[in-house]
Amino acid sequence: MLIRRAEEMDGAPMQMDGAEGVTMRMMIGRADDAPTFAMRHFTVEPGGHSPRHSHDYEHEVYVVAGSARLEHDGAFHDLKPGDALFVQPNVIHQFVNTGNVPFKFLCFVPITFDCGKPTPGS
Repeated sequence: MLIRRAEEMDGAPMQMDGAEGVTMRMMIGRADDAPTFAMRHFTVEPGGHSPRHSHDYEHEVYVVAGSARLEHDGAFHDLKPGDALFVQPNVIHQFVNTGNVPFKFLCFVPITFDCGKPTPGS
C-alpha cells in the first residue's frame, strides 16, 4: 500500500518548451512498481499554462481546484473543480489558468509515459 499527499510533496517545474508556471508531482508511477497507470498532480499558477502540444498517448484528467481554459483539437472549454476529461492521443491541447488561484489537476497516463520518478523525499 502506498499513500502520498500532494501538499506534502515537492513539485518539479515542467521542463517543456512553452510551459510557464507549471509544477508536477509524481504521485504514483513506474518507480513505485505501478503496472499500468501513472498518476501525476499538476499545478498551474495564475497566468501560467501548459505547452500547446500533442503526444501519441491518451490521458485522463480530473480537475481538483481553480479554473482554466482547455484548448482541445481547436475547440475551447472552460474547466472547474469536479470536471473529468479524456484527451485523445495525437490531439493538440493546452491548459491555461484563467483564475486568480492555482489551477490543480490530476493526470493519468499509461505507465510507459509517466515522465519521471517520484519526487525526492516523498
